[in-house]
Amino acid sequence: MASFSLHIQPINTTQLPSSLSLQKFSCFFISSTPFFSSKPIFSQSNTRKWSNHKDTCSVSSSVEECNNEDGSEYKVLTAIRSSFNDIVILETADSRMLLLDATHNVHSIFNKGNKWTGSYWDQFVSLPPIVPKGPIAIFGLGGGTAAQLLLEVWPMLQLDGWEIDEILVYKARDYLGLADLENQTEAGGRLNVIVGDALSSSATIPGGYAGIIVDLFSEGQVLPQLQEVEYWLGLQQRLMPNGRIMINCGGSVDESVNTWESNSTICALHEAFPSQLSWMKLPKDKGANFLALTGPLPDLTLWADTLPEILRLEVRRWRTCSPS
Repeated sequence: MASFSLHIQPINTTQLPSSLSLQKFSCFFISSTPFFSSKPIFSQSNTRKWSNHKDTCSVSSSVEECNNEDGSEYKVLTAIRSSFNDIVILETADSRMLLLDATHNVHSIFNKGNKWTGSYWDQFVSLPPIVPKGPIAIFGLGGGTAAQLLLEVWPMLQLDGWEIDEILVYKARDYLGLADLENQTEAGGRLNVIVGDALSSSATIPGGYAGIIVDLFSEGQVLPQLQEVEYWLGLQQRLMPNGRIMINCGGSVDESVNTWESNSTICALHEAFPSQLSWMKLPKDKGANFLALTGPLPDLTLWADTLPEILRLEVRRWRTCSPS
């Protein structure tokens, strides 16, 4: 059985560290220089300490079983390069994780017990109560974390998940439960997976979407189109009346700054919707991501009352975008 060296940042099976990255997957890819994103995803607080020395990865016929020097185990379920991504899916005792592109940042996570991620994906679940009844789109489906959470809480939803990488969709069906989400729930909801470019004008439906969730990143960065006012004005036209867009805007260049003006995506959104935009920043232990929401700021008390208890505190963080 062949053995390979694998450099990896510390992984905790209950809560992942911030911007978890595989520094080199030499046994699977010709790796580029590691890039560390300004997009924080997970906190390093309360994480179990792993050795900083090399892990070893033994390749079997189907699954690569890896051991850290302290005896902790994880598996590389699949590692493949598509036209768009370096795709790696890892499994620990408690979760499965999708890592993408040269940064190997975590783009989806599925916990085997508690469904909540403790990161920005959870916040997308708060969108349905404040939009009209109708289909909701996810631009940047990834492995389907947002779709899984939405259907768990709101099983009647009709979701369109847009994902440009067809190979990623296949792998998510095989390893991340995406195929289950495509089956109709008892309440009638389901996920419709659409392989296509969410940035194209074809990413729409007759009558418009009730809501659009935007979670589009490449190489650890928000797509440059999301920093263009024209894109947001065009996207608004794909909504039904009173529809809303909720956006994961990533982090800021200076992570110590907590104002919306420090995030270039929110600045573009504010220019597009100067009186119809709200923002929030998650605390550091939940990733410190900025999120934005179009439309008037909802009544936060009424909104919170419609949500699972775990989301009620965070939803009160939303504020109207006003100059600091």
